[in-house]
Amino acid sequence: MLLSSDLWVAALIRRAEQAGAFAVVARKGDARAGAVLVKALDRRAGAARLYAEATRGDGERVWMQPLGSQNEADIDAYIGRAARVDPDIWVVEIDDTQGRHFIAEPVEPASS
Repeated sequence: MLLSSDLWVAALIRRAEQAGAFAVVARKGDARAGAVLVKALDRRAGAARLYAEATRGDGERVWMQPLGSQNEADIDAYIGRAARVDPDIWVVEIDDTQGRHFIAEPVEPASS
């Protein structure tokens, strides 16, 4: 059984905060079924990554990086476009000195 988006987001933020990171809902979407984007930041290092949930060819739900850029402005532009296409989307920003995303589900490695 899949969790509703609001519960999943709350659990992600709790995991991040318990590990000493700062996490915030930057955009609140549909509580039950809104898609979620996770923006992981390490502001001191100037690094940013974006994660989105996807379904692999075998049907497994995984997280992937939909954007090759690690530039925060590029990531913000991608998020803006995604929000125009899907107004129910959630965006969670996590600022962590180690750049962790705190996603507990499988995460596909970034393609080079």
